[in-house]
Amino acid sequence: MPWRLIQFIVTFIIFLLFIMLNLENKCDIHFGFATIKEVPVFLTVFSSFIAGMLCAIPFIRSLKSRKKGGQQKDGRQGGNHDANNGNYGID
Repeated sequence: MPWRLIQFIVTFIIFLLFIMLNLENKCDIHFGFATIKEVPVFLTVFSSFIAGMLCAIPFIRSLKSRKKGGQQKDGRQGGNHDANNGNYGID
């Protein structure tokens, strides 16, 4: 079974239900210097979700760069040494 496709369809249906149930719910968004009136609630929720994902991108990239930066070309970790065995990573 294509479980990813089924999961995508179920998630999409849940999003559609959320949108349909909140079409008439409106809110005002205050930015301090300006106010946007009568914004549908589902647009506010989805835009907040997307803004959160965009803010997480630098943290994800930094984690990936740390992971790659600690390895040598042959895949071994740089700077490993085991003082008990006398092995200091020198071949």
